[in-house]
Amino acid sequence: MNEGKIMPFFRDILRIPRESGHEEHIIEFLLEFGRSRGLETKRDAIGNVLITKPAAKGCEDWPTVVLQSHQDMVCEKNGGVKHDFAKDAINAYIEDGWMKARGTTLGADDGIGIASELAILDNPDLKLGKIECLFTVSEETGLDGAFAMSDDFFTGKILINLDSEDWGQLFIGCAGGIDTTANFSYTPSPVPEGYIATRFTISGGVGGHSGDDINKGRANAVQLLARFLYVALDYDIELCTIDGGNKRNAIAREASATIAFDPDCEDDIIGIFNRMAEAIAIEFASTDPGLKFEAEPVTWKGETIDTKTAHCLIAALNSAPHGVLAMSAEVPGLVETSSNLASVKMLPENTIRVGSSQRSAINSARKWAADRFEACFALAGADVTHEGEYPGWKPDMKSPVLKTTVDSYKRLFGEDPIVRAIHAGLECGLFQGKYPDLDMISFGPTILGVHSPDERLELATVDKFWNLLIDVLQHLA
Repeated sequence: MNEGKIMPFFRDILRIPRESGHEEHIIEFLLEFGRSRGLETKRDAIGNVLITKPAAKGCEDWPTVVLQSHQDMVCEKNGGVKHDFAKDAINAYIEDGWMKARGTTLGADDGIGIASELAILDNPDLKLGKIECLFTVSEETGLDGAFAMSDDFFTGKILINLDSEDWGQLFIGCAGGIDTTANFSYTPSPVPEGYIATRFTISGGVGGHSGDDINKGRANAVQLLARFLYVALDYDIELCTIDGGNKRNAIAREASATIAFDPDCEDDIIGIFNRMAEAIAIEFASTDPGLKFEAEPVTWKGETIDTKTAHCLIAALNSAPHGVLAMSAEVPGLVETSSNLASVKMLPENTIRVGSSQRSAINSARKWAADRFEACFALAGADVTHEGEYPGWKPDMKSPVLKTTVDSYKRLFGEDPIVRAIHAGLECGLFQGKYPDLDMISFGPTILGVHSPDERLELATVDKFWNLLIDVLQHLA
């Protein structure tokens, strides 16, 4: 098949490890890419890379445009999949017009953005003005690159963010966010004499992006597990282990817990789990038809979490704010404020960590959402902290680059695009703070299931994305 201008570069990127916080290989690749083509190439202390392509002959008076994508990807895989994100290439394949990965995230978020910039840098025949290609680090875990970037790293006054996943939609605003962490300290306790143990697992959730997909009503495996454990507390259970979710910006797809209990209660506890499985399967039949509930007897010779801490943890997980908290009164259909109960992990030194993130386009609402999460876990005895707060991006309906992009879209495709804000976080809010006069827009091809192993790229939209990007760049003059 004809893969167009972008896909050959994306296939190169699929071979490069680039987990958030470990972008050294992609940084090296980008630096070599720019320098080998004789282009001005630089990186800053944190790892952001800027490659500048000078204006074509006759285009020297055109405005400088910044094209921006992020280097890192969310590294998620299905249980049982053998894949080392630190060294293995993404195992991609094409099916029914979509590119997918076998059991892992694909990394089209934002590998396609990177690839489109490389395609422009590599093509000497494009008649364009000066282009600054910006590649930031660790966007997925806290927008670290955008936070650390100096306010003179690039010079352009127009920025096109290439980190959107809905073809036909132009984004001119986004929510801000904050991460909230709750840490429980527990005392290891012996298993009561004669108790048996069972491992309860909930898996097969669709998961997804904690911003884009938070309004889709999908199952959160951590909270579903807590829902079961909360009812099971009536039977004097002992919590041995608990684990669920992973990334703060992903809806938890899997969770498990091992509990010990009196053998006389086994039938009752298994019955509670099975009945809850039936009820939950009905509740999430449309959104998560692949949910699985498994109970497996295990031999447990270790210690358990002390009863008070276990009860408080389970109660807090069961009651924690998760999902949409408020819809926008100004923009129909736009989520204004949300909270994502992302993960629960047992750490060394007898610590249990609960990770979460809160988003809102309104600063005060975002703070309140974080405070609500804090109050829930502080009442349960946890030590709660907040970090990684980043601002939203305020929409500007009078933006010149918006008008140019709308005109290009209508000219190319004969219809109006959808202009909207997004509940997910984009780096544009931080750029706006550092460059107050920056005129920005964001668009991209269709990518579904981002931040989950169901991530897939619709190939038919990639060429459309490329054509729109080039047409916009050629008409900004």
